[in-house]
Amino acid sequence: MRRLVSRKKALTLVKELDAFPKVPESYVETTASGGTVSLIAFTAMALLAFLEFFVYRDTWMQYEYEVDKDFSSKLRINIDITVAMRCQFVGADVLDLAETMVASDGLHYEPVTFDLSPQQRLWHRTLLMIQDRLREEHSLQDVIFKTVLKGSPTALPPREDSPSQSPAACRIHGHLYVNKVAGNFHITVGKAIPHPRGHAHLAALVSHDTYNFSHRIDHLSFGEEIPGIINPLDGTEKVCTDHNQMFQYFITIVPTKLNTYQISADTNQYSVTERERVINHAVGSHGVSGIFMKYDISSLMVKVTEQHMPLWRFLVRLCGIIGGIFSTTGMIHGMVGFLVDVVCCRFKLGVYKPREMGLLDDHVKNEAPAPPLEATENHTH
Repeated sequence: MRRLVSRKKALTLVKELDAFPKVPESYVETTASGGTVSLIAFTAMALLAFLEFFVYRDTWMQYEYEVDKDFSSKLRINIDITVAMRCQFVGADVLDLAETMVASDGLHYEPVTFDLSPQQRLWHRTLLMIQDRLREEHSLQDVIFKTVLKGSPTALPPREDSPSQSPAACRIHGHLYVNKVAGNFHITVGKAIPHPRGHAHLAALVSHDTYNFSHRIDHLSFGEEIPGIINPLDGTEKVCTDHNQMFQYFITIVPTKLNTYQISADTNQYSVTERERVINHAVGSHGVSGIFMKYDISSLMVKVTEQHMPLWRFLVRLCGIIGGIFSTTGMIHGMVGFLVDVVCCRFKLGVYKPREMGLLDDHVKNEAPAPPLEATENHTH
């Protein structure tokens, strides 16, 4: 019996703490306006909840910066450049800041035709359009990062037809491993040979009339090669206006750690500044004809991580949407109903109207009451 009494007391205490008291249905009145507002509120709840689900499914890229402490590893350079000269007339190599010449054993020289086929030209135009959009809208880079493995490769597609003329250009492609210091990758006349004071190129046997450093950069990247990533120089095409012409690219490399739901890799991003000029010693424009890419490595590293909204935050936002719409529509419905009642009563459009007062009633109210008769008689006697 004591346990039963204690349970009843506990149940009574819980009922007293009820913050959601129930109203009997006999006291509830439904109206057409309330039903209309409820229908609008439920529709808005469903629409916003549906859109919020798409926001929950979406991801974003978070960028963090820290000092790059890795200076002992090698830097990989991925190259795919076509030069409008025969392969026996050009040579490519790397000379770093420590005057160390890097062997170009990883590069392949392939005789090709400089002009592109219709399919290759279409691919090249599409790549240039993407590059223009990337320069205007940097946020597109996040989309490329997230769809890194879904995108098409950035390599030039193979030629679908056989060229009618003999190959007069040279495609230099492959990769090199260099020290992680500033350096200079260049393509110039003649093959490179080692030299005690640096290096030299055998250019004496090549006629100046054959110089033509018109070139197309199909791909240039640093670090691990990731399909789908578009680099700033991909698709760059330059045409010479003179035989003795120098093209310079000043590149700043930023080490990047990429962690997405698709891939995790250590790669590099870079920015580039271009310059070109004609070599003419008579007017003081000195130099060597060729293509020079001077690169420097930033001391900061960028960590790019793909983030996702947690489930608890999605549920909190969903509850906020439902509760906010429910409360807001209830207040708006009550306010509109109050204003309608005020307007109807003021303009006498409702069912309750004030009683009109006649002229006789007004005259009676304004008259003073007469003194009692008994008081008058007593005063006379």
